[in-house]
Amino acid sequence: MAVDPSGTAFTQLMAEDPGGPVVMLNLLRFARDGRASYHEYSRQASGFLQRYGAEVLYAGDGSTPLVAEAGQAWDAVLIVRYPSRETFCRMVTDPEYQAITGLRAEALEEAVLQATVPWTSRREA
Repeated sequence: MAVDPSGTAFTQLMAEDPGGPVVMLNLLRFARDGRASYHEYSRQASGFLQRYGAEVLYAGDGSTPLVAEAGQAWDAVLIVRYPSRETFCRMVTDPEYQAITGLRAEALEEAVLQATVPWTSRREA
């Protein structure tokens, strides 16, 4: 299973950029004994988040899924706001950041990393 974005995914992310901040949804399924590695990755990644002006909005463990197919439960959820999609791409391609991504890769069995777009305050009829 993929745990890191591809170059094609980055191209599409930027092509769909509506401008402004982006909130990234992270759904995480840990490999056996992967939590310790992920916590070390998180500790080291926090400096990069600060450097690039990103903010963790929420981090927590998954609990009982109320609506999910078998195998769709996640071990953890992380929601991070970045100043822009371009800033996110600059951070994850930073060579210093790349040096710690092995910790994330070894920690995860599966992941979803998805950009979100805010709903407008106007409701469509």
